[in-house]
Amino acid sequence: MKIIRPDKGEVFDIELDEDLLRRNQKLAEENKKLLDSHKILAIDIMGSVGSGKTSLVVQLVKYLKSKYRIAALAGDTATTIDAERIKSAGAEVMEINTGKECHLDANLIKKALGELNLDKINLLFIENVGNIICPADFPLGSHKRIVVLSLTEGPYVVLKHPFSFIDADVIAINKVDLSQATGIAPAEFEKQLHELKPSLKTAHTNCATGEGIAKVAKALGL
Repeated sequence: MKIIRPDKGEVFDIELDEDLLRRNQKLAEENKKLLDSHKILAIDIMGSVGSGKTSLVVQLVKYLKSKYRIAALAGDTATTIDAERIKSAGAEVMEINTGKECHLDANLIKKALGELNLDKINLLFIENVGNIICPADFPLGSHKRIVVLSLTEGPYVVLKHPFSFIDADVIAINKVDLSQATGIAPAEFEKQLHELKPSLKTAHTNCATGEGIAKVAKALGL
């Protein structure tokens, strides 16, 4: 991390707790090995508050539940609202409340996996806490990552938060029905994303109606 003073041109480097990140990485690798041993594909979902993460999971569950045995871990600071919505769509679900913490970590996922019957599922969605920044530094042990990017977040979110998108496999550009109201064209986000990482797959979605969900599933190989 850096602190920059434009008036004086001074830059101060601040190092993150490398031991903390290494411990999380080790646990993430253990989680992935556990999932692999049970032949479970795990997909984590990142995105800002209100971007449409839970709606995306709900729509994916509805679309895929006839093909996969699905479970979900729903991360949030409080309540079981998201978990109840996902359960109503047809998935086994567990809520992980983080309190004041702004992201899930590999240790929380390890504990949650211990509470699931892993022999009864083959697809796991992990919905992170509503935050586009902090979760990027804490892998969970998933195989793929979706970032939900909504047009209501403004035109500069990709440019301002590139590290949130670099490790993603698929970007769901959500709330495309609001393109005219926001003045943001989904194609502009696509351009920024592909300049950042050419291999990124994108899908235009309206998760409230299910528009684009089939494209998201295809991009994930499901």
